[in-house]
Amino acid sequence: MSVTAQLIGVDVGKAQLWLSINGEPAQRCANEHSAIHEWLQSLPAPAAFALEATNDYHLALALEAHRQGHRVYLISGYRLNRYRDGVGGRAKTDAGDAQLLVRYLEREHDQLTPWTPPPKGYQSLQKLLRRRASLVRARVMLEQSLAGVSELQASLKPLIRAIQQLDTTLQRLMAKTIATAGWAAHRRRCQQIEGIGPITAAALTMAFHRGAFRSSDAFIAFLGLDVRVRDSGQKRARRRLTKQGDPELRRLLYMAALQAKSKPPWSGYYQRCLARGLAPVQALNALARKLARLAFALMKNQTEYQPRTPCQQT
Repeated sequence: MSVTAQLIGVDVGKAQLWLSINGEPAQRCANEHSAIHEWLQSLPAPAAFALEATNDYHLALALEAHRQGHRVYLISGYRLNRYRDGVGGRAKTDAGDAQLLVRYLEREHDQLTPWTPPPKGYQSLQKLLRRRASLVRARVMLEQSLAGVSELQASLKPLIRAIQQLDTTLQRLMAKTIATAGWAAHRRRCQQIEGIGPITAAALTMAFHRGAFRSSDAFIAFLGLDVRVRDSGQKRARRRLTKQGDPELRRLLYMAALQAKSKPPWSGYYQRCLARGLAPVQALNALARKLARLAFALMKNQTEYQPRTPCQQT
């Protein structure tokens, strides 16, 4: 990073951005394309931006800044919170977080990878998957909250049918988006794996095309399915997922593991995880990780899935 480049920290909100240049007190900017474009045009030279990734509210600034030749680094909220604690921060404000992001970028930029825009198919597919996730949550909430009210069941049924029709439309749009992007073969390979249905296959295909992953470990870390280790001396802390990636994709993989655990190719692995002392949730996460690694290998090598043959006892 050039020593003369301005370092800009941005705390992102739905309606506005808090921007700190070189750690100076933060200023506000509307989180709208016209305001962002005008503000970026006022900068004297290309700068380095550290943005807290917030849903997709950061995309307008990230895309426009990248288009104008600035370097963009996305920092997860979890990482920023831990950094604040590590440097003794006692208050969390939007303006303060913008200054903290400058400090983080100044000291940690050698360990960071500049952000690049995802392919168009990725953005479209991600929006569709998120909308479907919201739709599924709404359907489940309605079914559960009205389950005990018999007088409302007649009215509930057409509403659920309408939601299911919307779901079908969303899935059709996903298939069209994947076909347009030229990813249909990858989705088909993923869907051959036991437990992985069309939605999870679409999500895995989308994740695979986010970047050139060096290995399956990098892919697993991107999904947030890698394990955080916090050992000290003789103490071995409980292993937990980092959960750095898209939570909806992890949910889909967890549901896929629920389906796969009773299938012959995977039931043995699931039982071995339980035998090692893992709780059922941990065993399912391990199986989800296994499914994701296999999907990655199929897509990277462009090979067809060969079902596992469980070992027979003699």
